[in-house]
Order: sequence, then structure tokens, then C-alpha cells
Amino acid sequence: MVVESAQGSGAAAGQDTLAQEFVRFSVDSGVLRFGEFKTKAGRLSPYFFNAGLFDDGAKLGKLAEFYAKRLLASGIEFDMIFGPAYKGIPLAAAVAIELARLGRNVPFAYNRKEAKDHGEGGTLVGALLQGRVLIVDDVMSAGTAARESIAIIRAAGATPHAVALALDRQEKATENGQDVNHSAVQYVRQQLGLQVCAIAKLADLLQYLKARGDGALAADHARVLAYRERYGVDEG
Repeated sequence: MVVESAQGSGAAAGQDTLAQEFVRFSVDSGVLRFGEFKTKAGRLSPYFFNAGLFDDGAKLGKLAEFYAKRLLASGIEFDMIFGPAYKGIPLAAAVAIELARLGRNVPFAYNRKEAKDHGEGGTLVGALLQGRVLIVDDVMSAGTAARESIAIIRAAGATPHAVALALDRQEKATENGQDVNHSAVQYVRQQLGLQVCAIAKLADLLQYLKARGDGALAADHARVLAYRERYGVDEG
């Protein structure tokens, strides 16, 4: 299968066309909002990404298309998909459907928060966890959900191999209430040994705001840039 590069032929130098389309889609859908929002780390963030607002068939289908295109372009190899409860469940199902539509049919599974004590029982639903497993989630704040998914996958005898995200916030994680000099994504890559693939990053959001830098969006760009300068990680 031939997969188009995320870089369009007419894209500006350094611009990730797929990421820019995704940011615009997220803003237009009301999923990516600007203002003042408190994060899990207790920071006041000038933007908020709530994947739960991809809440109808058209938006979820478009989101799955972005995931599938990014995954196929990444070259990451995997044998199946795992969606951690709860947001990861519809994401895993939708991405599996879109990948199949594009000619890459893979099984998927997800977990329950509470074990079922009747019927088939257990906490896992769907295909048997085996081979190289791709975890699909929305964002990653501290890597806690990724560690939980990794434990589930390993307990089933499979190999946690990679993580696909909608947005990489590219900001410092916290440990015991203190900022550390790496992001959750960097931790998962460097300490847990998994590949990580994100549809877009905070840098892409800043590029989007800068390109549309007039009125309210110019003010949003300034606030997001200041947040990035304070809490951003060095990816060099």
C-alpha cells in the first residue's frame, strides 16, 4: 500500500500538513479550546483538548482517519490494537475500522475497569492480546495510563510495542508534585521502551495559531507560547 507523506507538496518548510489539518479540525469541532484550564498537574493551561467531544459519528470517523494516516505514515509495525478504558475504547474500535478500510485489517481489544463475574468474565474484551500491541489513547499527562496498559498487555503474554496519541502536549511531567525535565511521552519512549506516534504536537498548535495570528488567535498564540516556554521540554 502506498501512503502519502504527511508533508504536502505545497506545505511550507517545516510544516506538517496532517497535523495542521488535525488542529484545525479539533478547533472547529470545539474539542480544542482556549481560555484557562487547570491540568492534572495543577497548572493553569491556556488550552484544553477534550477528545470526549468527538461525540458523533462524523467527528469520530474523521478522528480515526487522522490516526490511521499518521500510523501508516509512521512505519510503526504492530499486530493488534489495545484501547484502555474508557476513552481508548471507542478510539481503538474506530481506528481499527479505518485501518481496515485502508487495507490494514488488525484485531483490537480493550479492558474493563471492573472485572465481570458472569458470562466470559475477566477484564479484557475483544481479540486475544498477542504479538506486538499498539495502545491507542488521546493525550498523555503523566504516563500512568500507559503503564497500566503495559501491565495488562504483559500479563496477557503479549508485547506492548507502541502508543498512538491525538496530541503530544510536549510539556514537563510531574513526579511527587514536582516538575521533571522530561515529558510523559519522553518517559514512555526512553524509560519504557515504546515507540510513540502523535497526530499533532504543541508545536503544531503554535504554528497553527501563528499562521492565523490576528484578533483572539494572536492573543491565544501569545498565551500558549508563554506556557510552552515555562513548562515545555527540550526535545533536542
